[in-house]
Amino acid sequence: MAVDERLRAARVSVFSNISLVVLKLFTGVATGSLSIVSEAIHSGLDLMASVLAYFSLKEATKPADYEHRYGHGKIENIAGALEALLVFVAAMIIIIEALKKLKLGAEVSQPVTGMVVMGLSAGVNYQISRHLFKVAKATQSVALEADAWHLLTDVYTSVGVMLGLGILKVTGFSFMDPLVALLVAGLILRAAYQLMREAFLPLMDVCLPAEEERLVKEIISAHAGEYVEFHKLRTRKSGRERQIDLHLVVPARQPVVEAHRLCDRITSEIKAALPYTHVLIHIEPCREDKDCDRCPGCQEER
Repeated sequence: MAVDERLRAARVSVFSNISLVVLKLFTGVATGSLSIVSEAIHSGLDLMASVLAYFSLKEATKPADYEHRYGHGKIENIAGALEALLVFVAAMIIIIEALKKLKLGAEVSQPVTGMVVMGLSAGVNYQISRHLFKVAKATQSVALEADAWHLLTDVYTSVGVMLGLGILKVTGFSFMDPLVALLVAGLILRAAYQLMREAFLPLMDVCLPAEEERLVKEIISAHAGEYVEFHKLRTRKSGRERQIDLHLVVPARQPVVEAHRLCDRITSEIKAALPYTHVLIHIEPCREDKDCDRCPGCQEER
């Protein structure tokens, strides 16, 4: 999938969220349901997340330039961190309003209408989140994955609001609406924490996940008979782009062209296993220690 596919997916998310914000806000105000209004706020943040994802993807796809020699991939992580901050603020607003409603009391009219709207919202967001996850996985886009998680959280909270309104309809307990709003806020806070952690850590240049580093080491080790050792392996991620560098020790008397070909083979295999990866290998000669048995090429020449 190319860049255009990621941008198309982001645009679909933007337009669907605009529709859902308007629908939920109108329904929440008309019925007096705080839980539906809280869902409208949640969808409003989903909209902001979708807009951030769209523009961050446009920026992230720009090629490396003189000022940004490692590319623009980290703007996806910055966008994800901003999304998480917005979600956290919205959750706190919902909690404050819900506590006020629990203390002062509130009436909800036409709960069935609210249930229908929440059910429609859950269905739409579920389908779009599945599409975003699919595109994000294929293109390894941090911004699209964050947007997909936003929408999936909206599915869970919409179902929760729908169930709360159903209980209110059957029992007449008005406290169910702000209580569900508090539960919605709790889920939103959890999503904000997970999103912030996922988006922020790459900004600190943390290493790749353990399974990816293990795969890199296995690929290098598969060529063990062609070099002496490797060390100083470093990995990091910028948006979907991975950067890997290492030092490769080769026989001191091995021709440069052979060492270069070996590096090319290792680089090609790593890129095949981990797409969107940049590999830099620094070649070092061995010490030509007469007692070393790891360097048969040198031993033969002695």
